[in-house]
Amino acid sequence: MKGEDPVGQSVLPADVGPPVYRRWGGVEGLAADALDLASGEPWPVPDTGTIEGDLRALARLVVTGFTDPETGPVSTAFIAAAVRNPATATALHAFFAARHAQSGALVTRAIARGELPEGTDAAEVVRVAVAPLYYRLFITGEPIDEAVANRAADAALAAARAGVFRAPMP
Repeated sequence: MKGEDPVGQSVLPADVGPPVYRRWGGVEGLAADALDLASGEPWPVPDTGTIEGDLRALARLVVTGFTDPETGPVSTAFIAAAVRNPATATALHAFFAARHAQSGALVTRAIARGELPEGTDAAEVVRVAVAPLYYRLFITGEPIDEAVANRAADAALAAARAGVFRAPMP
C-alpha cells in the first residue's frame, strides 16, 4: 500500500520516498528495475582450481551478500519486495536464472577436469549449493556463516559426485 513501506524504510533514506514513488511507483518497482539491471552484470564466478573450492567460495559469496552491513539489507529488501510484488518476483527469478547460468561455469570446468560426472546439471548443482543458505535466512531465521556455507557446498558436491544431478539419458 502506498505510504506504508517497511521494506523501503529499512534501506532507503527518508527523503527519497517521493522520487521513488514518482519514478517507480514504490520500492517494489525500484527493486524490479535494479534486479533487471543486475541480471546482465557479470558475477564473480569463483575459479579456485577445484570444484570443492569453487562451490565453497560461491556459497560464501551468498553469505557475504546477506551478512554485509551495507549490502545485506538491500539484498534482503529485494527478496521481501519479490514476495509482495509479481513484477519484482519476475525480476528476481530472472536475476537468479542469470546468476545460476553464470555460476554453472564452475560445474562445467569440474566436468572437464573429471571431478564430476558427464551430464551433470550445472544450474542444479549451484541451486542446491546455495539453497540451504536461503532457507536459513528466509524460512527459519537461523544465522548463516562460513561454516554453514561450506557445509551447504559440501552437501551439493557429494550429491553431484554421486550422480544425483545427471540429466537422464535419452
